[in-house]
Amino acid sequence: MTDNTLTRMDLSEAVFREVGLSRNESAQLVESVLDHISDALVKGEQVKISSFGTFSVRSKSARVGRNPKTGEEVPINPRRVLTFRPSHLMKDRVALGNKS
Repeated sequence: MTDNTLTRMDLSEAVFREVGLSRNESAQLVESVLDHISDALVKGEQVKISSFGTFSVRSKSARVGRNPKTGEEVPINPRRVLTFRPSHLMKDRVALGNKS
């Protein structure tokens, strides 16, 4: 793995360069899109981005886990987890990137 990470700043800079909005407007646009995605997920809605993938929230029930070091049983509380399923186009694109 590399240390390369795409950040909000990188996204807003890309919007600035490609769309032509000001840097401030680009940052606000990126923030607005991310806020809409986050709000939808908090409400339990799915977020589908064509040719990219689907984000959704899944409820996991309570269960008993084990501490691998001691073998001690530990209760795990019910919780909601974020899941992502990439589209077939995204899977193919990532797979082709691995062959280069």
